[in-house]
Amino acid sequence: MAAGVTIEILDLRHFAAPVLRPVLEAEGELWSQRLHWDYRASARLLMQYLDNHLLPGYAALEAGQVTGYAFCVYEETKAVIGDVFALQGRNPEVVASFDRTATEPAREIEETLLRHLFETLLNSPSVDRIESQLLLHPSGTHAAIFRQSGFDLFRRLFMVQQLEGRWFRPKMDIPGELEIRPWREEDLNPAAHLISAAYAGHPDSMINDQYRSVHGSLRFLNNIVRYAGCGVFSAQASHVITERNRRELVGLVLGSRVSPQSGHITQLCVHPRYRRLGLARTLLSVTAGQFVRQAVSEVSLTVTEANTQAIALYESEGYKCAHRFDAAVWERRRVG
Repeated sequence: MAAGVTIEILDLRHFAAPVLRPVLEAEGELWSQRLHWDYRASARLLMQYLDNHLLPGYAALEAGQVTGYAFCVYEETKAVIGDVFALQGRNPEVVASFDRTATEPAREIEETLLRHLFETLLNSPSVDRIESQLLLHPSGTHAAIFRQSGFDLFRRLFMVQQLEGRWFRPKMDIPGELEIRPWREEDLNPAAHLISAAYAGHPDSMINDQYRSVHGSLRFLNNIVRYAGCGVFSAQASHVITERNRRELVGLVLGSRVSPQSGHITQLCVHPRYRRLGLARTLLSVTAGQFVRQAVSEVSLTVTEANTQAIALYESEGYKCAHRFDAAVWERRRVG
């Protein structure tokens, strides 16, 4: 931060979308460079909330211009820190306007924003849990400030499989009592039951408490499938495995398009009773084949570093770690 330049931190709800547009555009460039992710749909959604003054969080101002922001969303007694991003601090006498090529975030400004957000959330008696997955930021970027504030951190991997020039023959070797088919809209409720069963006692249920219940899993699925919470949902790339007689869902994979050239697997799970039958490998193969048909050149997914069995599977399918980031969780410890 330039000497003599003062950074002000103000309530984000005081600002409308046009004021933050340069920051969002710079952040979008970094999403594209680092993760091959088209951030424009997310930016448009954020701007709608900003224009309606409904987004809780903070903005950083330098010489009257917004240079960074952080926000959260509330889900009953839980708060989810959605993002923090800042441009490099700059002296307005030297640079009269935003330099859109300066896309590296300013850690000092971001941590100031996070401190203000933590102070608000940690002192709110209605908030019992805080979750954060700052996918854009490399692991360790803000680890110290999260730990100092009482968060537990979990390192996660962003893994990528290259599809360009490859042809996939789907691996359909599954037991005879099972069948695989494309995703249907009516699969939402059965899928929520499957996810809550698949993640019982799983490390990811510590990171995202939605996995712990059918109600929470249904909220997660609605965000993915209906509201473009992670790219544009691709029904063609999404499949389920069912038990033929009972029609029970025993495995599923969900895919989204996060840019014209990139697909993303938003969910992959198998019921505990049907593991070690090669079902996850089959689902990965089918989804990769569907993404190839959509002219997607790469597909990504995220996995918790502690989930070594899943990582071994992904690596055997050709996925490589392209980026590491941190998930953070804080829970209020009630006395008595």
